Parts: sequence; C-alpha cells; structure tokens
Amino acid sequence: MKISFRKRGVLIFLIGVLLTGCAGSPSMLAPHGAEAARVAWLTWFMFAIAAIVLIVISVLLWKAYQRSQREVGEEDLYGNDRSTLRNVVVGGGAVPIVVLLVVMGLGIGIERANNPLNASSNHQIDIEVIGHQWWWEIHYSNENFDTANEIHIPVGQPVTIHVTSADVIHSFWVPELHGKIDLIPGQTNTITLEADQAGVYRGQCAEFCGAQHAHMIFLVVAEPADEFAAWVDTQSKAGVEPEVGSLEQEGQQAFLGSACVYCHTIEGTNASGKVGPDLTHLASRYTIGAGVLPNTPGNLAGWIINSQSIKPGNRMPPMDLSAVQVQALLAYLATLK
Repeated sequence: MKISFRKRGVLIFLIGVLLTGCAGSPSMLAPHGAEAARVAWLTWFMFAIAAIVLIVISVLLWKAYQRSQREVGEEDLYGNDRSTLRNVVVGGGAVPIVVLLVVMGLGIGIERANNPLNASSNHQIDIEVIGHQWWWEIHYSNENFDTANEIHIPVGQPVTIHVTSADVIHSFWVPELHGKIDLIPGQTNTITLEADQAGVYRGQCAEFCGAQHAHMIFLVVAEPADEFAAWVDTQSKAGVEPEVGSLEQEGQQAFLGSACVYCHTIEGTNASGKVGPDLTHLASRYTIGAGVLPNTPGNLAGWIINSQSIKPGNRMPPMDLSAVQVQALLAYLATLK
C-alpha cells in the first residue's frame, strides 16, 4: 500500500504536534532530583518496551499481509498447528507475563526507594503544605513562618514536605523533582524534595478539585544554601512599618480599614485573617493568584479590584476601593518584601 506525498506530510505534521506535548517545562523527562530521575528512568524503560512491542507486532502484521497476498497453493509457513500453538502461548502469554512482572517489580522498587519513610529522618527542614481551593498555604515548621504558593529549598539538601487539605482532595506534584502525592482532608502525607541544581520548578495540583483546578499552581525555588538562609531570615521578620505621612502609610491604612484584615495576615499589624494567603512578604513572590499572573503592580491592581474577572470562583470578593486608595495600597504592598 502506497501513501501519497500529501498524506505523508499530514502524518508527519500530526506526529510533530503530538511530540510537542513532551517539550517545555515542567517535564518529568527532565529530572533535577534523585526521586524524579528514578521515575524518568522507569518511563523511558517502559517506552523502550512499548517500542519493541510495536516493532514486533508491525513485523508480524506485515508478514500476515504478505501471506494473504500469496497465490493459492503456495506453501503455508504457518500450517503446522503445533508450531502455531507454541507461538500463541509464548508470544501471547509467556512473554507479556514476564514483561509485566519486570515492569511491576521495577515500579515497586522505585516506589519503595522514593518512599520518605525509607529515607533519612535527619532532614533539617520541615515544611507543611495545606491545599485550599485554589491556592497553597506554606508553613515552615522549624522557623515558624508562613508564605503562600511558593516553596524555597536549598540545593542539594533533602526537605521533608508534609501535605494535607483544608477542603477537598488535591494532589501535590513537581514533575522535575518527584512524583505526585495526594492531599487528603484529615490526613497528613509526606514526601521528600531535593533539587540537584538551582532553579525555579513549577508544581501543579494533579487531582481535579473544582473550577480553578488548572490554575492551582505553585513554584519550588531551589537556591544555594547562603541565598536560602538569607531568604529564611527575611521571611521570619514582620512587615516593614511605613513612614508617617507617606503614601505607603496611606496604603496600610486602606488595607487595615478594609475587609482585607479578615482574610489575610501581615505580621506586625492587626491583620490576622487565615482565609486567604499570608501577605507579610507578598512583594518577594514571583506570582499572584497561585500562579495565574506574574506579580506586577498592574496585575496586582486588577486582582485587588476584581479577582473574579481573572480567576472566577476564587474566594476573594471584589474590593470597593477608590483609584487613590488602590494606588496607595499598591505602594504599601510593594514594601512587603
């Protein structure tokens, strides 16, 4: 059977489109941690097995097609019933059983190796992650401070992550650093993260959890030990108190005089709400809205005025603030680094 040049072109194009799904970041095939490397190795192994099976089946189908085209009376190479039965038992039974047992054994071995219960318990950093619809609450247990949607870890050091959920089932997944683990209400699960090089690794909720599931993103920032220590020192401090009579102080008054204080916390002020993310060091974060937008003044203004137009269904209502109040509030929030 001949395939026309046009059809071949269309086929190549479609294959190229499908292969683009394997590119970009995050990719579990580009690991930057020991646990993720094991998962990637198993993935490539299974891909190799699948490729071999595809080739063998294609060859057999081609031989069957050629046999069907032979003239009547030509010797039938598959005429021996005993030989045919042996081929069916070996090729259709024994070989698949062996392959599946090998893959299952490797999968169980990698799962055991990646199990935090089998890892060292001497990790110096413990982080609690609580999933909400649709953002991530982050608590550094050792240093006793909170942040949101962004986890910082030192390069080359294993970090213990304890995960749970405040509402529905979520799933914590950083493809380049580890496999996924579920966040279940009333239950705490544990996972270990370790990055072998500095970088910003995207994480994602991998369990459908509602309308904004796709926009429940977090970042893992792996940095050298000294930079991580400096970040921890900054995060452990309260927000900077603005100068009296400044635009920043007007913004602080606008924040403290609005409904913001009932949902958010800013250490050093009377804002102590726990419904939404801790904003003590908001200006130091890469994104807002759990990864939905870069953290820029323009995006932040739009989020404050009406976040529902950006991320419909989230728990933050539109804010009734004047343009002057918004500008002052932006100036104040820019100091929270």
